[in-house]
Amino acid sequence: MSYKTMVGSLDSYEKGSIELNDDLKHYAFSNIFEICNSSSPYERIMVASNLEYCAEVTRAEGASPWYTAPHDEFAIVMEGEIEFEFYQLEDDEKPANEAGAVRLAADPKGKRMGKVTARRGHEVLLPQGSAYRLTSANPGVVLFQTMAGPESVEKWSEICVLN
Repeated sequence: MSYKTMVGSLDSYEKGSIELNDDLKHYAFSNIFEICNSSSPYERIMVASNLEYCAEVTRAEGASPWYTAPHDEFAIVMEGEIEFEFYQLEDDEKPANEAGAVRLAADPKGKRMGKVTARRGHEVLLPQGSAYRLTSANPGVVLFQTMAGPESVEKWSEICVLN
């Protein structure tokens, strides 16, 4: 048996559904584009969770707030071209929360670490102890691997629809 992988976008996606006795491989990432089409820029919507770990999806458009987390995070660009800018945090800027991303109250004061420009399929490490900001000239989609925290938005009743 062969499988055809179709990658969606904000402009073209097919909403996935699950039938009894169906193979879940058919539905990987099927609804993240629909979620991002109806989300505000940089709203971090949880699309999967396992204990304290989660995957969040966001619509990247314009410049995001500055974020940090008390642990490493990973970001996979699913659509668009996204610039990730990094600053080292000073001790008084480090987050007090134990898990998940949090917004900084102001621009970071530490040393600039650099930037990464990523496109569809690229994965970017968002290191512990740093502040990061995403910028996108056009709407894009980013999938975060992180832990649930202050910025995590749960919309399970809106995104999990039984047919």
